[in-house]
Amino acid sequence: MEHGVVSWETLSIPLVRKVVCYVNTNLMHASVQPLALGLLESVTLSSPVLGQLVKSEVPLDRLLVHLQVMSQQLQTKALALLTALLQGASLADRKHMLDYLWQRNLRQFIYKNIIHSAAPLGDEMAHHLYVLQALTLGLLEPRMRTPLDPYSQEQREQLQALRQAAFEPEGESSGTGLSADRRRSLCAREFRKLGFSNSNPAQDLERVPPGLLALDNMLYFSRHAPSAYSRFVLENSSREDKHECPFARSSIQLTVLLCELLHVGEACSETAQDFSPMFFGQDQSFHEIFCVAIQLLNKTWKEMRATHEDFDKVMQVVREQLARTLALKPTSLEFFRSKVNALTYGEVLRLRQTERLHQEGTLAPPILELREKLKPELLGLIRQQRLLRLCEGTLFRKISSRRRQDKLWFCCLSPNHKVLQYGDVEEGSSLPPPESLPEQLPVADIRALVTGRDCPHIREKGSGKQNKDLCELAFSVSYDLGEREAFLNFIAPSKREFHLWTDGLCALLGIAMGSEQTRLDLELLLAMETKLRLLELENVPIPEQPPPVPPPPTNFNFCYDCSIAEP
Repeated sequence: MEHGVVSWETLSIPLVRKVVCYVNTNLMHASVQPLALGLLESVTLSSPVLGQLVKSEVPLDRLLVHLQVMSQQLQTKALALLTALLQGASLADRKHMLDYLWQRNLRQFIYKNIIHSAAPLGDEMAHHLYVLQALTLGLLEPRMRTPLDPYSQEQREQLQALRQAAFEPEGESSGTGLSADRRRSLCAREFRKLGFSNSNPAQDLERVPPGLLALDNMLYFSRHAPSAYSRFVLENSSREDKHECPFARSSIQLTVLLCELLHVGEACSETAQDFSPMFFGQDQSFHEIFCVAIQLLNKTWKEMRATHEDFDKVMQVVREQLARTLALKPTSLEFFRSKVNALTYGEVLRLRQTERLHQEGTLAPPILELREKLKPELLGLIRQQRLLRLCEGTLFRKISSRRRQDKLWFCCLSPNHKVLQYGDVEEGSSLPPPESLPEQLPVADIRALVTGRDCPHIREKGSGKQNKDLCELAFSVSYDLGEREAFLNFIAPSKREFHLWTDGLCALLGIAMGSEQTRLDLELLLAMETKLRLLELENVPIPEQPPPVPPPPTNFNFCYDCSIAEP
């Protein structure tokens, strides 16, 4: 039978009942019951008729007794028969059986005495725990496949309860004495605030999946975490329109995402062992994971400073956060919550970058060595670009005691890089040629470059809000004017111009260019140049260590004598 030569359906009913008797008997040899349970499992999976017989003859309480015996072999076989009976049952019977098993504390027993037992889990036990998890989550599939019925009184009341949990004080106080049309208008506006795309929320929940499962998740969150729910909705209602995180739309999409990650409604694999210990850690695990995930989504939304146009990008990041954390096999919901909240948007970006570099092989020692050799040449290229930018010149605005004025001045570097030339310019006029500028500052006279609050024209202004903005764009060069020190003060028109000018001045003074723009440009050029150098090595593995150098030959008498003329 195990080799498939003879079918399990050929077993007679009296023989099956005899094996069932071995399972149900208390005083039985320890080696007999695991074999009997394994036999009944095979019968149940292969023959629907005999499977019904086993289901009627072996009570669930008897299997619970076998699960509580501290023998992993017996526990594994008992759980195997239990999952076989659940797989053979109809959806209604399966729900009834699982509800009974959870009431008898099967989940708590598995979590404490099997998952967290001293003995390691075997592959067979892990597979049956995976099947039990998949069958339990499969009970959510009917709700996931059922769209909201706009004519159902119960579902309309659930939607109103969801709205009232967030807006009851405001709605009731302002809605007293209003007409029916006015009250409907108020409800529609509050549903919009709640994050539904339509004033009639039934239209949002007609999509399957997630169907009614999304409504179940939202209701669970509002009832079991009311303060977090109210904080989520009210916080986003008070944000600017573009930056508010839509609760309902997020919940619907997040429910779809969780169904995909947890494989809700998918058929059980015959070999998979991918169960989550957290699933057995508490009741209503799917809804509890949703409560953690929806708060994570709001946190990630704020970290990304997202708008409605960024909704899909936020969902991609949240998918990655959840998938990475679930892959760690968290043992409890608290562990899952702490790990997923520690995986911030910035951390996700860092992990993506590291993985991309590993895939491209750019972290291999030979590649790192190549990058170091390329750096001086590329820094010279960046230095040359910065000096050319200074030669082109830039228009700067003058800053006086009366704050920003309309007067402009132009500064540029002479083509021979010897002199800074500058002078006033009328607004609206074309840029003057360098030779027409009246003022000149020899580069040889420049002592130092100062930026930010160290600049004299920023120190004089104090610490107002406007000056804080100017502080990030301010830089000055100090130079010798006779026997005293003088300053030429700049306020860059943009952050990019600030980086280009400070880098260029550093290059003139022989100082290392340390701006963020230089770092980004260098990284971009390094990546491009490295890829160009490695084009011929595509699909060739780069070794971590250099190949060994062979020993020198025993003698060097192999030199060709070029003095001998050929015939």
